[in-house]
Amino acid sequence: MAEVGSGGGGSSLAEQLKSCIVWSWTYLWTLWFFLMLFLVYVLRVPLKINDNLSTVSMFLNTLTPKFYVALTGTSSLISGLILIFEWWYFRKYGTSFIEQVSVSHLRPLLGGVDNTAPSNSTSNNGDTDSSRQSVSECKVWRNPLNLFRGAEYNRYTWVTGREPLTYYDMNLSAQDHQTFFTCETDHLRPADASKKDFMQKAWRERNPQARISAAHEALELNECATAYILLAEEEATTIVEAERLFKQALKAGEVCYRRSQQLQHHGAQYEAQHRRDTNVLVYIKRRLAMCSRKLGRTREAVKMMRDLMKEFPLLSMFNIHENLLEALLELQAYADVQAVLAKYDDISLPKSATICYTAALLKARAVSDKFSPEAASRRGLSTAEMNAVEAIHRAVEFNPHVPKYLLEMKSLILPPEHILKRGDSEAIAYAFFHLQHWKRVEGALNLLHCTWEGTFRMIPYPLEKGHLFYPYPICTETADRELLPSFHEVSVYPKKELPFFILFTAGLCSFTAMLALLTHQFPELMGVFAKAFLSTLFAPLNFVMEKVESILPSSLWHQLTRI
Repeated sequence: MAEVGSGGGGSSLAEQLKSCIVWSWTYLWTLWFFLMLFLVYVLRVPLKINDNLSTVSMFLNTLTPKFYVALTGTSSLISGLILIFEWWYFRKYGTSFIEQVSVSHLRPLLGGVDNTAPSNSTSNNGDTDSSRQSVSECKVWRNPLNLFRGAEYNRYTWVTGREPLTYYDMNLSAQDHQTFFTCETDHLRPADASKKDFMQKAWRERNPQARISAAHEALELNECATAYILLAEEEATTIVEAERLFKQALKAGEVCYRRSQQLQHHGAQYEAQHRRDTNVLVYIKRRLAMCSRKLGRTREAVKMMRDLMKEFPLLSMFNIHENLLEALLELQAYADVQAVLAKYDDISLPKSATICYTAALLKARAVSDKFSPEAASRRGLSTAEMNAVEAIHRAVEFNPHVPKYLLEMKSLILPPEHILKRGDSEAIAYAFFHLQHWKRVEGALNLLHCTWEGTFRMIPYPLEKGHLFYPYPICTETADRELLPSFHEVSVYPKKELPFFILFTAGLCSFTAMLALLTHQFPELMGVFAKAFLSTLFAPLNFVMEKVESILPSSLWHQLTRI
């Protein structure tokens, strides 16, 4: 025990010594600065500093006003170019270029220390937990209500000439397809090896026409469920045609599923094949239900979704319950919607904008038709109204971007194939399908309009902690810019203030431009003003120099040379 205690005392002594050294270096720089000033003053005679200053003063007096106009004009031009670049960089990346360079490159060279570094094991564990939460919050999810590329996204491109999907979004979809629809043991099935090779090539191919051609080549060999899926998603130009292809995919997928189901316990390779065939079958049935919903057969779609959730209750990664909630809202089956929410709006389950805002819609529906902000301000909120407002605040805290789309303060675009929870992409995906349901409930949008901004008064600022959820992640803007097309203005929360360097360069550009104009128009007056300003600026320095000269002996320099 004594050894442990002595070891702990030695380590604490070393820590104290280290902290003292760090503290001393902080003030040694100040001491070095004053020492240099004193040395310059002492050496002013041999270095002929006074003579040099007189020469510089004479040179400046001989300069014409045109020189000052050119000087201030050039300074204004350079600062203006810096301002333009800084503004463009801030709009594109959300940060100041000068600030980023200074923090990333100059600060380490100057010995800067990251204040956010943990100082002990407790803070280290806390940072680890927060980083894990940040990673989970910034995870990109498959949009459960994603549209069909051929029948919807491509038609938008034909009409507008704009690409609604980004390369990053489509690349994520390609990775999903390879994960869900391919298996490492496909080559062990001799009958399926050739068509699986074609489909693996198709899922990796970037060119849409090459993918479609590979799917047709796979179908020429044999019935292939994943080939029908690709054609239904990308080649079909209408929902009816896509539904027909998905029905053909369902027949082929059920055959493969039944065959792998019988062999799944014969080894790890057969289990992997059965897992892949299960993913294929669930995907097909879900897309068939979405086709029925888009074609107006909503009750049939609801039945298909319920059957699918009962048959495969463990496949929550597809988030089929969100498709079911949207279909039930279309049927105005609010009791069934509440039953689904009671199951999935649980504290142990991940939240989504669909769950939070649907819960808010149901509570708003009970009071929105009679809600009046004037009456509520006079008599106060009733219990039901308070519950509705709290539900809206909860939803807005989870995703603060949604209200502007529901209130049509921001224009909607086609939702991406992937979304970032609590981000702008999720807000677009939710509002695109659920705006009609909010409009159908009388007074719901009015209640949202009157109460949603009150959420931000309850959330701490800066966002060090949340109110009902984890702190809002800082990575949403970057991910949303990758997921959403360039013609869409990404919604940013919290709204970023302009960096200091943009304001500084804007002020510098304006000030130097004004000086150039005044010097050009009134050269003599500006010359008098400049001399008066410089004399006033250096007056304290001259006063200090005179006092120092009166205190120090005149022979100090000679005494130093003798030493």
